[in-house]
Amino acid sequence: MSLAVQIQQKLSDAFTPTHIEVDCESHMHNVPEGAEMHFRVVLVSEAFTGVRKVQRHQKVYAVLADEMAGPIHALALHLYTGEEWAGQAPQSPQCLGANKG
Repeated sequence: MSLAVQIQQKLSDAFTPTHIEVDCESHMHNVPEGAEMHFRVVLVSEAFTGVRKVQRHQKVYAVLADEMAGPIHALALHLYTGEEWAGQAPQSPQCLGANKG
């Protein structure tokens, strides 16, 4: 099972999202081919209602504590309530260190 699938499963179990995207963005960075270290997560859940952004991030970090201590190097989080969700989240910028040439 890929790390992205594991992340999605853990977050789905913890937050019962109405929308979730877990994208491995390692290919955009200067890492070995096939590495799973950089991720972008878009998560829409009513569990975030009344919760400040910093606390939302802390909740996700707590669920992914094992992964954050190990294979995850970078995690871009876009966390919304259903009311806040506009149908899309910002894309990650291209890494300046990604030029492997």
